[in-house]
Amino acid sequence: MTGNHQTLALLLFSVFVAITLGITTWVSRSRQGSAEEFYAGGRLFSPMENGFAIAGDYMSAASFLGISGLISLFGYDGLLYSVGFLVAWLVVLFLVAELVRNCGRFTLADVIAARMNERPVRIASGTASVTVSVLYLVAQMVGAGSLVALLLGDTGEAAQAWAVIGVGALMVIYVSLGGMRATTWIQIVKAVLLLGGTVVLTVLVLVRFHGDFDRLLRTAAERSGHGAAFLAPGLKYGGDWIARFDFISLGLALVLGTAGLPHILARFYTVPTARAARRSVVWSVGLIGGFYLMTIVLGFGAAAIVGPDAVRGSNASGNTAVPLLALDLGGGAGSTGGAVLFAIVAAVAFATILAVVAGITLASSASVAHDLYASLRRRSTAPRSEVTVARIAAIGIGVIAIGLGLLARDLNVAFLVGLAFAVAASANLPVLLYSLFWRGFTTRGAVWAVYGGLVPALVLVVVSPVVSGSPQSIFPDVDFQIFPLQNPGLVSIPLGFLAGWLGTVTSAEVPDEAKHAETEVRSLTGAGAV
Repeated sequence: MTGNHQTLALLLFSVFVAITLGITTWVSRSRQGSAEEFYAGGRLFSPMENGFAIAGDYMSAASFLGISGLISLFGYDGLLYSVGFLVAWLVVLFLVAELVRNCGRFTLADVIAARMNERPVRIASGTASVTVSVLYLVAQMVGAGSLVALLLGDTGEAAQAWAVIGVGALMVIYVSLGGMRATTWIQIVKAVLLLGGTVVLTVLVLVRFHGDFDRLLRTAAERSGHGAAFLAPGLKYGGDWIARFDFISLGLALVLGTAGLPHILARFYTVPTARAARRSVVWSVGLIGGFYLMTIVLGFGAAAIVGPDAVRGSNASGNTAVPLLALDLGGGAGSTGGAVLFAIVAAVAFATILAVVAGITLASSASVAHDLYASLRRRSTAPRSEVTVARIAAIGIGVIAIGLGLLARDLNVAFLVGLAFAVAASANLPVLLYSLFWRGFTTRGAVWAVYGGLVPALVLVVVSPVVSGSPQSIFPDVDFQIFPLQNPGLVSIPLGFLAGWLGTVTSAEVPDEAKHAETEVRSLTGAGAV
């Protein structure tokens, strides 16, 4: 990229940052002292607004950059992410959306603590929520580093490091000043920009091949160097039995993980009723479904037009496939059209990252203040004090995410999100489903379900090829790999459910039938919901 073209892209970056900071400043002037305002935006958003915000929260850098990159490198096997992310919404729609809105107040722990001994349950659930959020944040940081390094024409470590630090600083500002209301409007703006940019690129790709999708696939297969194998299962996950089990593990994590993501569950509290929460999910399913169908076109388009070798040469994990595709569709390197389209796509991707990290940081800081801090103080916490703690927690979480993002900068962002989904499905989903549907569930069962999924998931990731033992790992020069799978979901998700069952059947606690009945009525009817 020439200096003028870099200036254009940076100018678009700056415009979006200025707009979002303006939104944050405007919102911060309104009443933000109450917990309901800070965590849930006053519960004033309509189903359509919240649907766009949910879509904005969910369509992350992993979706826009990572999935398209994986499809461009591995063809059919990269589709698993698109399918898994979309199918996951059926679980959310039918199992948790209305029930969580009726039973909870601000966080996932509110749902579980409704019929349990609050303190141990809130500590366990808050710990798991923060862990999942930090893992998800790392993926966004890695995407930001890859994107800004490509934009500046400097793929060195320093450029990526400063990009990660800059994103971390901005996300802390958004959350600390604006709370949920600012975060929601940023998500809505980002969702509109992302969908608009994706539609434009998809149309341009199809126009390049005269609307012939079959020709697009055949060209992608020819340029891939793998021929027909590029369009068949097995290029990434079918080489041996370990790869096939990894495929199953990843699929389970993606389909089940969404229902356990703290920042997605928190969105259901921003609407006034459970019916509005369900309608929000219907809106988001339509938006997200269309988006993931377009990522398939973009991934194969990058393979056919840019070529896997060029994609891999720019970024080994494929994270820059879409910006490179935009550059080519606009007329190629050095052309004004290419520079403009590249700059627009890069700015949209950057907006995607900023918006998603704001939502995740808000959810995790809410868990720290509303669950961990309030429980560990051993006495009631004034709402204003709790909000202050949440703002301070946002800074700490930002620092941790920046540090881990610098360590994991060479990994694919969609792959990193797959790990976060696995931890969410292992630690959060079992305790959520048991709390909602099992009459005999106890406090010990709840705590064991969280830690029984969280600890094995984290341990298995640490001793997997992700961290050591391979050239693509975080620490390639050491080898303490024991677990062969890259995604722990196949083992850790069943362990979470098993631990919850075992903790309950071995507990001397007598389940409170009255509390269960109250929770059941409240979850199904909304009677008594906040």
